[in-house]
Amino acid sequence: MKRWLGKAETALGNHSDRLNAINIFPVADGDTGTNLYLTVRAAARALQESPPETSQRASIQLVPAQNDVGAVLAKAGQAAMEQARGNSGTLFSVFLCAAAEPLSGHMRLTATLLAAALNRAQIRAWSALSDPVPGTMLSVMEAAARAAAAVDAAQNGNDSNHALGLVLDAAVEAALEAVVRTEGQLDALQAAHVVDAGGVGMLLILDCLRSAVLGGELQSELLDGLHGYDVQDPHIHADLPDDDGVEVMCTISLSPLDAATLRQRLDELGDSVIMSQVGPSPDQEGRYRWRVHVHVLEPGPALEMIGSLGEPTGVTVSELALPRDPNPVEADVRSLEG
Repeated sequence: MKRWLGKAETALGNHSDRLNAINIFPVADGDTGTNLYLTVRAAARALQESPPETSQRASIQLVPAQNDVGAVLAKAGQAAMEQARGNSGTLFSVFLCAAAEPLSGHMRLTATLLAAALNRAQIRAWSALSDPVPGTMLSVMEAAARAAAAVDAAQNGNDSNHALGLVLDAAVEAALEAVVRTEGQLDALQAAHVVDAGGVGMLLILDCLRSAVLGGELQSELLDGLHGYDVQDPHIHADLPDDDGVEVMCTISLSPLDAATLRQRLDELGDSVIMSQVGPSPDQEGRYRWRVHVHVLEPGPALEMIGSLGEPTGVTVSELALPRDPNPVEADVRSLEG
């Protein structure tokens, strides 16, 4: 798992410019590659620090944290969630946190566990968005999960490395096919003759997983022929009109009722609303920590609404018409509201 996220960090760093070039949905701000890279980097670097706490299996058998696949991914996922950038980074963080759950307490990845992890992850990513649409990285996640489940089912519980390899190959192949389909699923992509940038990023991440688990190289030809992805292609997003508004992100502790209220109100104020729990357990007051993402015309009303329900932390506000600052300064909620 550490090798996977390290490979993904490197691959996304190498491909970030091309991903930015074709980033036109949901807004043409040319930062999907950067956002995914920085989010995966946060996950990878979290695993270079202290190991997660010891986990406990259903059999009451203690598993050393550094050998617990689920605990390792959960630690990486939480770090990614706290430092997620943009739609794509936030959705990948949700994917990572959810994938960790079926793997908790297990010291070894198998075909069945991987299929379960991919399925849990794609369901959670779809549900995190208030208005999910096909033709995005969500479709790529779903296709990979469905292919993995089909191949695993045909193995009749085979937990060999060979079966795991078959599932990984099927997931990556299905992800590639889903990326190709994205161009025809969204009008904006079809008009620009490009595939979805987030979908390509997710494809790269899955191929890094295949490479890390099976010990092979990344498939260099994987992205050949994807519309808009050739190196000589221009930055397609630069020719599109600038998008008005800002992206607001923060972390906040809320009760389930307040979280539902916030989602509803943000849906009324803006779009691209993503809300997902950070960590599985509530605090002593029954509140869960949530990562919040929304696109709005002006930050003030959104920040005021968020602040009325709790104390947000890690607040960032970024203009959608400009490339994201790799090291944004946290917003002062009081000054922005003023």
